[in-house]
Amino acid sequence: MVQVCLNGVRGSADGAMVPLTPEAMAESAAQAVAAGATDIHVHPKTPCGHDSLSPRVIGPVLEAIRARVSVPVGVTTGAWAEPDPAARLERIRSWAGLSSRPDHASVNWHELGAEEIAAALLDLGVGVEAGIWSGTDGAVRFAASRLGPRVLRVLAEVTDTSADTAEETARALLTDLRPAPGRPVLLHGEDGGAWPVLRLAGRLGLATRTGLEDTLFLPDGGRALSNAQLVAEALAQYGCAQRSS
Repeated sequence: MVQVCLNGVRGSADGAMVPLTPEAMAESAAQAVAAGATDIHVHPKTPCGHDSLSPRVIGPVLEAIRARVSVPVGVTTGAWAEPDPAARLERIRSWAGLSSRPDHASVNWHELGAEEIAAALLDLGVGVEAGIWSGTDGAVRFAASRLGPRVLRVLAEVTDTSADTAEETARALLTDLRPAPGRPVLLHGEDGGAWPVLRLAGRLGLATRTGLEDTLFLPDGGRALSNAQLVAEALAQYGCAQRSS
C-alpha cells in the first residue's frame, strides 16, 4: 500500500502545489489516486491555512475528496491543531454530527491524551492509525496500551531528516515496535529521510506513504510538481527496492 499525504502542516509559503482548499485537496487526491495511491491522509485547513479539527472544516474536505475518489480518506488529530487535550477530545467527539466521517485518523501516541483520543475515534467507528514517532516514548506507551490490538495500523514515523542516518533510525524504531500488538505497519520518513525510508519499506515489504507533507523533492533533488508525481516516483522506487531485496 502506498498512501498519499496531501499537505501536512505545510502552507502557501511551501509552494502553489500544496493543496490548501477543499477543492484543491480533492483535485490533488484524484490525481494521486490515478497515479497509484490507494489511501489518503489529509490535513483539513481553515481559510487562513491552519490545521483544524472542527467538523465545519473537516466535513467539506471529506465531501470534496469523496466526490472524486473511492479510496479510504484519513485525517490528522495532531496536537498542533488543538493544543489543549480536553478541547481536542471534544472536537473529535463533535464529529458524531458529520454526515460523513473519516475512514481513519492518525493519533500521535506520544502526545498527551492520545489514549482518550483513540478511544473516542473507535467509538465513532473511525479507524485509528497509531502514530509512533522516532525519538519519543510513543513505542513504549503503545506497547502498554489496551487499545493496541484495535488500531487499524501503526504509522512508524521516522523524524530523522538526514539521508545518511534515517534508515538506521527507522530500523531502530521498528525494533522498538516489536513488543507492541501485531498490527500492520506503515513505515515512512520525512524531508531528507523520506526516500531512504521509503526504499527500506519496499525492501521489508511494509506499507509506506509519500506526498507533499513528507517531502517537497524528488529523489534526484528536483522540486516535486505535485502529489501525483511523488506517488508515481514512490511506486517506482518501492518496486525497485522490492526486487533488489
